[in-house]
Amino acid sequence: MRAFLRSGEGGDRLRLIVDGKAVEARPGESVATAMLAAGYRSFARNPATGSANAPYCLIGQCFGCLCTIDGRPQSQACLTPVAEGMVVETATETATETATETADDGP
Repeated sequence: MRAFLRSGEGGDRLRLIVDGKAVEARPGESVATAMLAAGYRSFARNPATGSANAPYCLIGQCFGCLCTIDGRPQSQACLTPVAEGMVVETATETATETATETADDGP
């Protein structure tokens, strides 16, 4: 059983590439919505613990959905609208290194 379902089934479709695999999305959806609907549960690794990070709030507050989107590391998938041909990378070295740098820049 899927834990995340879209409402309705009609409408246009877009295609994005997540970790080298095609994922269908609907215009107006966020990258996180498309990924969750496709079965993705982990978007990156916690730089301190190595454990999987996953979206929690889906409104840009928790940063659990950080991934590399179209070459931009540390992009919030929950706030990024899908686009045809978009390339998304999860749990990449670049994302982990940038997350570590960001954590090291703290107060």
